[in-house]
Amino acid sequence: MVLHGGHVRRREFIEAMIGATSATLWQLCAGAENALPVIGVLGTSGTTDYNPMIAAFRKGLSETGYVEGKDVSFDFLWADNQYNRLPELASELVRRRVRLILAAATPAALAIRSLNATTPVVFAIGGDPVKIGLVSTLNRPEGNMTGAAHINVETAPKRLELLHELLPTKQNFGLLTNPRSPLTASVETSVKAAADALGVKLTIHHASTDEEIDALFKEVAGGAEDGLVIGTDPFFTSRVTTLGQKSLRLRVPAIYQYRDFAAAGGTMSYGGDIKESYYLAGIYAGRILNGAKPSDLPVQLSTRIEFFINLESTKALGIDAPNALVGRADEVIE
Repeated sequence: MVLHGGHVRRREFIEAMIGATSATLWQLCAGAENALPVIGVLGTSGTTDYNPMIAAFRKGLSETGYVEGKDVSFDFLWADNQYNRLPELASELVRRRVRLILAAATPAALAIRSLNATTPVVFAIGGDPVKIGLVSTLNRPEGNMTGAAHINVETAPKRLELLHELLPTKQNFGLLTNPRSPLTASVETSVKAAADALGVKLTIHHASTDEEIDALFKEVAGGAEDGLVIGTDPFFTSRVTTLGQKSLRLRVPAIYQYRDFAAAGGTMSYGGDIKESYYLAGIYAGRILNGAKPSDLPVQLSTRIEFFINLESTKALGIDAPNALVGRADEVIE
């Protein structure tokens, strides 16, 4: 702060007071609430988008003796699909000295990992945590991170195979990915390899905004491709119901990784159970609050894969689903 003739610069004084007041208010609020341990949640999307997953996390947490408002409190920071904000938000949670952090999805987990902080972290992701560098091994993750993972990046090629099985005479397919996602390169490489093996053409489309998604669906609906595989990404997951409805409304045969997509009108879904990962992460969070070290908790892999097909949607699109394909579904939506 600079003094001139015994007077403080008014603007600097005001800014300093605002900063001090904000910090004091946060500390007072934290002090009033933080007789309870605080779990910081770092998410890629928004609270409403991830309500079902956070509910599953709370369920696992409650089974270890921690109920929100009674035994534990939450501090949520969401990036609203602006992945470049995640490092800043991760740093903020560390500064707030929360007891542990839930990393909701891969981009959030990678942002926290880059800080090299010591705050315990539990992640819930859809991919291989060793391959993307979150932990060194599954059995002994070391460091301050552990969690649960479901299989979705690895099942992306199978989604193309299932779409081709539904549309065996079609040769042109599209793949939708988010260029801002750390998962994109792996998904594109594996699905392209599957397309080559099937002998079909694959066109890769990028979208990271609602406007770009709308434009892409209209392009495919106009005959650009015969069907669309939606790649693994939290941004798409946060819009899973909208994507399912859009694919039916615009008559685009499409497949994604979660049941909610097919239930909303999407043609098919195939992938791991995201809610199970959050449930398992909740159990681990409770164990850490009870004194366990993340490095002593092996990463849990959810190996359950679910396949759903919406026959009402296939009929609306004029597609006669093969009996062999329908027979393999875990659930047929009619």
